[in-house]
Amino acid sequence: MAQLNHNFNSVKKRNPAEKPKETLYLKIAKIIEEQIQSDTLRLGDKLPSIRSAQKLYNVSINTAKQAYLELESRSLIESRPKSGYYVSKTSQRKLALPTVAKISSTEKEKTPEDLIDKVFGTIAKSDFTQFALGIPGKNFLPLAKLNKSLINTVRRRNDGGTAYEPVQGNEHLLREVAKWALVLEGKITEDDLVITSGAMNAIYNALMAVTKPGDSVAVESPVYFGFLQAIQLLGLKAVEIPTHPIFGVDLDALKKVLPNIAACCFVTNFNNPLGFQMPDENKKELVRHITEYNVPLIEDDIYGNLFFGAERPKPCKFYDEAGLVLWSGSVSKTLAPGYRVGWIAPGKFKDKIIRQKLVQTVCNPSLYSDVIADFLEHGRYDHHLRTFRNKLYANYLQIQRAVEAYFPDNTKISQPKGGFMLWLELDKRICTEDLYDVAGNQKINFAPGRMFSQYNQYNNCMRLNYALEWTNRVENDLEKLGKLIKNSI
Repeated sequence: MAQLNHNFNSVKKRNPAEKPKETLYLKIAKIIEEQIQSDTLRLGDKLPSIRSAQKLYNVSINTAKQAYLELESRSLIESRPKSGYYVSKTSQRKLALPTVAKISSTEKEKTPEDLIDKVFGTIAKSDFTQFALGIPGKNFLPLAKLNKSLINTVRRRNDGGTAYEPVQGNEHLLREVAKWALVLEGKITEDDLVITSGAMNAIYNALMAVTKPGDSVAVESPVYFGFLQAIQLLGLKAVEIPTHPIFGVDLDALKKVLPNIAACCFVTNFNNPLGFQMPDENKKELVRHITEYNVPLIEDDIYGNLFFGAERPKPCKFYDEAGLVLWSGSVSKTLAPGYRVGWIAPGKFKDKIIRQKLVQTVCNPSLYSDVIADFLEHGRYDHHLRTFRNKLYANYLQIQRAVEAYFPDNTKISQPKGGFMLWLELDKRICTEDLYDVAGNQKINFAPGRMFSQYNQYNNCMRLNYALEWTNRVENDLEKLGKLIKNSI
């Protein structure tokens, strides 16, 4: 604590007015981070309370709180109800982060459809340990409450859910989504939204609205394979941008290609598959770039509510003044995957999205829209998310520990700030496509890395889903997978 006080005093001597608050809270966060890295603060140690930190640093309560939120968002510390802040287990990670891929425009394309078909072919195999698909396990979902709400909705409706609803979407659901999107601080209304059949339907319609065949679309790399499939089906070209496992897409690399890009399609919060949360400053810069070049940004924010920190991160849509960000979300990853209920705030492209929807589906099934609206209106969804996030974070700690314990020491592992995807980079001698078949013989499933690029790359990588009930079998299967990897080297 003496060393802490020395560092505290070094900040106290400075006049807070000399620097902007942003600089000061980051400076405080950096000091505490250094204490954690040097083992002055160790795993499980309790930090001074926010009020104590305020006095020690001679700053406002808000500045001290910002510093702690910054550390929490980077999984260095964690808050415990009615107890305070503690050094987090994830701060003690042993393995390195995955490397940033170098994308070559001359790289031979090797589309991943074959692998995607193979992985999705196991979706109904209940005897597999399902690390592959991005779907939460049944134990994470409030099935009994959903069933009760479904029955009540049918009884309440005099048409039994058989009537058409407006093309833009169920008015009740539009209103509740707009009210519930507090992170946008009132910047969208129900009239700004369109209900879709899940998030991928929103993404596909957004791509269709802002591009024409032959256009190029910037995506992250590695990229969610669903984006690649949609881009290919629409006759578009994907341009993969190098992506950092903590900060997200390389904005300098993106800016170089923006003059030749028709649209960007990114997952900025708890990215699939890397799990990063793009920093707010990067989001602001990204929006500035797309505005300068008049390039629409399709933002998939489907994982945004599954944060491990103290508060939900803002999407790029929050910083959009020109109507160029098409912000999409759904309950497919958080509440009811099979309901296929999503939404999009398409900015200035709203009329085109509605016209496309009229031709494609006319409207959404009104019954499921009412059930989701009921959850949002009465707070059950919010309560469910709090429980969901706690389970996910516990599972993240478990799977990180298991990978460190069972996998080779040169394994590189992502550091997700939310969501439920873990990206692993293995020894270069490993081919995860071959490993997939070997693991499948032992009823173990994962997503091979080649699925996440249009090129023949990420062959030594894999994505693991940890939104499943943590059992002895899950633990044992991770140990088996680790042994298979070691035996393959």
